[in-house]
Amino acid sequence: MATQMFEGTQHAAVYLKYRFAPGKELKDTILTYLQEKAPSCTQLAVDVGCGSGQGTAFLADRFAKVVGTDISQAQIQEAKAAPSPPNISYLVCPAEELPFEDGSVDLLASFTAAHWFDIGKFMNEAKRVLRPGGCVAISTYTIDMSLHYGDCSEKLTQIFREAWDQLFKYSHSRVKHVLEDYKEIFEALPFPDKKRITNIYDKIPMTVAGVVGYIESVSPYQAFMKNDPEAAKTLLPGMEKRLLETMGAPSRDTPLEFWVRHVCILGHKEA
Repeated sequence: MATQMFEGTQHAAVYLKYRFAPGKELKDTILTYLQEKAPSCTQLAVDVGCGSGQGTAFLADRFAKVVGTDISQAQIQEAKAAPSPPNISYLVCPAEELPFEDGSVDLLASFTAAHWFDIGKFMNEAKRVLRPGGCVAISTYTIDMSLHYGDCSEKLTQIFREAWDQLFKYSHSRVKHVLEDYKEIFEALPFPDKKRITNIYDKIPMTVAGVVGYIESVSPYQAFMKNDPEAAKTLLPGMEKRLLETMGAPSRDTPLEFWVRHVCILGHKEA
């Protein structure tokens, strides 16, 4: 079965504000693969489990039409309300029931969402909607993350990971797919021509406020809020205070770098 997360309007708003878009290295990896495997397939891209559209926008430069889909009405409302290129549209639907004709999609993409899908049903849909010669790009960022600022990067990363450690027991069982670098999802992809890249590193410009907001946006924190609201309310201010003190910075708007490792599954349907 698929798992529905990120449903509430308040959570969707936090998600839109603080979830980061795919970084340069991940985007270049995907675009290079598309140019190699399917240089003329540029009509329709579908971003499945698009959330509020973080990964959808960069596809608009390559494809005539881009459609972001998500099962969450709240997420799609946020995506529609945000500025976007005119060739992007959004709709609400499950990943396992895509409203596209057989053999009509040039690229089926998913960014940090596929672990929530019913993998078998989604792969059947991928096989159905993808045109011969089309491609699949399924990626996720991992929990291999670090913070970088001046000469205190190691200590900042330790503070960040201590916060993560408090949340980890609230992680959904499907997060195992992320911890296993999407191995099971890769094996389920029904195209022989495929590869899994596990060492894509991006450096995301962020602020202290952005780091705190990212933690607030993740599903374990939302579960923590429900299970232990008093402890959850102190986690984020405490983390922010420790980060600022370590940096010697007065403002939560102080910039830093957020380093993250991505996994990306790429596949090509035989023409």
